[in-house]
Amino acid sequence: MQADRPPHTHSPGRSPDPADTHPALEPVIEEAVPDRPGVDRVVFGVTAAIAVGFLVWGFLSTDSLATASGNALTWVMEDTGWLFVTTASAFVVFVIWLAASRFGNIPLGRDDEEPEFKTVSWVAMMFSAGMGIGLMFYGVSEPITHFATPPPGTGEAGNPEAVQHAMATTLFHWTLHPWAIYAVVGLAIAYGTYRKGRLQLISAAFEPLLGKRANGAWGKVIDMLAIFATLFGSAASLGLGALQIQSGLEIVGGIGKVGNGVLVGIIAVLTVAFILSAVSGVAKGIQILSNVNMVLALALAVFVFVVGPTVFILNLVPTSIGSYFQDLAMMSARTGAEGDKTNAWLESWTVFYWAWWISWTPFVGMFIARISRGRTIRQFVSGVLLVPSLVSLVWFCIFGGAAIDQQQGGTDIAGAGGIESQLFSTLEAYPVATIASVVVMVLVAIFFVSGADAASIVMGTLSERGTLEPSRKTVIFWGVATGAVAAVMLLVGGSDALTGLQTITIVAALPFVLVMIGLAVSLVKDLRSDPMMVRRRYAAEAVEQAVVTGVTEHGDDFVIAVDRDPATSSSSTADDPR
Repeated sequence: MQADRPPHTHSPGRSPDPADTHPALEPVIEEAVPDRPGVDRVVFGVTAAIAVGFLVWGFLSTDSLATASGNALTWVMEDTGWLFVTTASAFVVFVIWLAASRFGNIPLGRDDEEPEFKTVSWVAMMFSAGMGIGLMFYGVSEPITHFATPPPGTGEAGNPEAVQHAMATTLFHWTLHPWAIYAVVGLAIAYGTYRKGRLQLISAAFEPLLGKRANGAWGKVIDMLAIFATLFGSAASLGLGALQIQSGLEIVGGIGKVGNGVLVGIIAVLTVAFILSAVSGVAKGIQILSNVNMVLALALAVFVFVVGPTVFILNLVPTSIGSYFQDLAMMSARTGAEGDKTNAWLESWTVFYWAWWISWTPFVGMFIARISRGRTIRQFVSGVLLVPSLVSLVWFCIFGGAAIDQQQGGTDIAGAGGIESQLFSTLEAYPVATIASVVVMVLVAIFFVSGADAASIVMGTLSERGTLEPSRKTVIFWGVATGAVAAVMLLVGGSDALTGLQTITIVAALPFVLVMIGLAVSLVKDLRSDPMMVRRRYAAEAVEQAVVTGVTEHGDDFVIAVDRDPATSSSSTADDPR
């Protein structure tokens, strides 16, 4: 068989209008720029006003904010906890289906476009922006907490399978589910921006579903919800980082227990640091910090692996993988229907995590989209799901395994102060503990900077109609707001600052769950009309009809050629493009 393809028919020197391009052909996509550059007064004005109002409320009447957020949390857990649980697992199935389906070959860019970043840098930036600070905070504390106090339905403390259930629960919170949540937003933004020529806005991804309304009032509401989710999600991370650095200063510096004043000071320093990084841009700021932090994190992990219980850690890797898949169905189905005790546990762990990941999706998803141009959907999903999940597996086996080994040996890591201090308590058993603890504090600080500067840039982008380079004033405003919101969230928790972070994060993330569901529907509608999919349908129909005609008229002796349809053409034979 042979096929002759007619050349493109647009005039040279002029980019064709995408609306005039046949749906089976790849349109010429130019970089989208806002119609009106500068701040969107509605989106920025409303979100900034509400953020400032929240800060005033928090600083002037912390107790009433704590009461209101507690009441809101009770309603969210009782009436919508199931929504967080269900959608998180649904997103895992959704992105795996996208990668395995016929959509997997669609590129996030032109058909022949190469990836913009090398794979190593791509993975490093994606990982540190996505959950780096969380790994530092929970690397020891989550496995050891679940080991000492098993999750609901996994037996009593000290049962023979406590290690397996503790690691399975930890991996459930840190592997496929969070990265599938990120992948949904990242795919929708990257596809719309680099394949369709849309602006880098969450609302722009709704064009297949909302049409022109995505650029109107509904679109502004979506972008405002994205800003709120980002603001509170990144503030929660800053709060965790501040708590852990405070604990490190207390232990390493020997200064004893310190109050909220030190926490606020730490937040101020970190806020200034990530603002400076954010205004330096992605290439100079985030990429450098990500690569440096990857090296430091690797060095710390290798150190604990070598001086810690090496064989126990190696045994823990396959055990954790097996236990994760064995318990996956049970963990995915755990809801408040199992009783008040389970509901309280979900509030502190699973639902908090799902809300936290969802609140991070606007900026992590948009950030991953910005660094993933040129990759196919299958490459994107494979990289976003598998690479960070494998790194998380190794990380938790090393640090969680070291802590569990010490706990089994008689050292009470689980009862060593708050969970923010348990990593430092674990390191105390090894040589050069002070140096290792200092490295931890540096890692926490840089992990937050590399994630939070991405957040402030994305909030600036959402505030300025999708521009890739928002003004410094806008970025700085959102950076300062993030630090201030983190301080309020910690104060709301009172003596248990972590509770304040968890409560407000869950409540703030609820509206964005609905946005993500709509985003998934819109993405599928978009992909079905992709030029590659249209060509597949045209090819299947044309080849089938041609083969039937050829065999009917000529038996096995025929070829297939492409010609202009005489029924729809008034051109002369001389104009035939063959």
